[in-house]
Amino acid sequence: VAPDTTRIVGPGAVIEQLPEGLKSQAIPLDMGKTTVVSGVKLTAVAAYNTTPERLRYHARGRGVGFLVELGGKRLYLSGDTEDIPEMRALKDVDVAFVCMNLPYTMTVEQAADAVRAFRPGIVYPYHYRGSDLARFKALVGDDAGVEVRLRDWYAQ
Repeated sequence: VAPDTTRIVGPGAVIEQLPEGLKSQAIPLDMGKTTVVSGVKLTAVAAYNTTPERLRYHARGRGVGFLVELGGKRLYLSGDTEDIPEMRALKDVDVAFVCMNLPYTMTVEQAADAVRAFRPGIVYPYHYRGSDLARFKALVGDDAGVEVRLRDWYAQ
């Protein structure tokens, strides 16, 4: 599945859990760090829970989201997170993938509010099973200048 040329990038806490045979292909990238792999710039950004009853799922500093710079575009993959200040502070994001899946990540309202704050050109909600996508799209609205693209990520 992972030939010798494959690189696996993730936070140190994840890399530690890889099978021994894959660790040599792994590049640890913890929050706030940047690396370039095969011409793709990757920056690990914060991803964590803030709601007291959700803190047990994603502690600050353990998991990350990613900013990916490729072909002159900036992509944001939120990782499992809630609406956090670091997300709201993002700038110049062309395409964002934002999660919303209770109890582990954001509510539809949190996700829409965060998207309205950092205003990516395009947003795809993902990791959303059971969430109201139509409500998310309506809450982001047309006035934010964000194109909401809805996809069915779940196999039938």
